[in-house]
Amino acid sequence: MYERILVATDGSEAANRALEQALDLASTFDAELHAIAVVDTRRYGDSMLADSADVVDDLREYATELLTDVHSRGDVDVTTELRRGHPPKAIGDYAESIDADLLVLGHRGRTSGDHIGSVAERVVRDVDRPVLTA
Repeated sequence: MYERILVATDGSEAANRALEQALDLASTFDAELHAIAVVDTRRYGDSMLADSADVVDDLREYATELLTDVHSRGDVDVTTELRRGHPPKAIGDYAESIDADLLVLGHRGRTSGDHIGSVAERVVRDVDRPVLTA
């Protein structure tokens, strides 16, 4: 049913639940699992980032740690991708580039509160592939 599954992570509880679902689905369907983390510098203001490469480095390091953690979970081989940019677009572009059959992501990120997060909403709305939110 699924050959390539893409899971997005930002370290939130919902993303961790999505990762568990993606690992289970990849194992069940013997599918390739891809994981993406997107460094979104826009949320910190471009003017601040122009003066501080340290902020970008910290964000990149955090995203790298998240992807390293994905490898430590389960017994499924995972291909990881680190991108910088607008998360919904980066997730959609990567899903298209690998021809993902299913995207799995948390229904809200680290800053979304109790409602569906804007990244999840935009991916569901804009990506022309099945999306499972956890």
